[in-house]
Amino acid sequence: MKTSLATIAEVRMGYSFRSRLETDAEGDVAVIQMKDIDDANLLHPEGLARIQMPDLKDRHLVQEGDLLFRSRGVTNSAALVGQGIGRAVLAAPMLLIRPRTEIVEPAYLQWFINHPATQAVLAGQAAGTAVKMIGKGVLDGLEVALPPIDRQRLIVEVAQLASREAALLEKLRGRRKALLDGILWREAARA
Repeated sequence: MKTSLATIAEVRMGYSFRSRLETDAEGDVAVIQMKDIDDANLLHPEGLARIQMPDLKDRHLVQEGDLLFRSRGVTNSAALVGQGIGRAVLAAPMLLIRPRTEIVEPAYLQWFINHPATQAVLAGQAAGTAVKMIGKGVLDGLEVALPPIDRQRLIVEVAQLASREAALLEKLRGRRKALLDGILWREAARA
């Protein structure tokens, strides 16, 4: 089954700060910015800026299972919010995607959005000349392939295993090269 993203998730703009962030190590709210997500689409909550926001409404808070979408720049991918995020807000221009978990597995939706085929579709719809941007309307209308939830979980599991395999193969390749370099160095030193 295929459906639009808007039917299986709520998409909203990140919080728009009126002025420059005044960080406070004792702040009650963490602020998630684009720089807090790495190239592997992992959120690093340990380095988040903290601020005081006494008037922050609960609807602005990020929750476990939300997706954080980088709407501007070269990479328009999504990161998944894990456990223990605490009180955190997503800063604009990022978009927050809150999946309807009874219909779609958040990790599946992240995999789908970050898949090269979906990234190509999004790139074709990006606006702007110098800095490309994906707007809320584009995400709302994104067509999502939606298998049954048990199949979604299976797809995520296989994708995670494939990522682990790739990482292990890369590590093995590095160790093999180091071993070969060491053997060759010893052979050269015998001369």
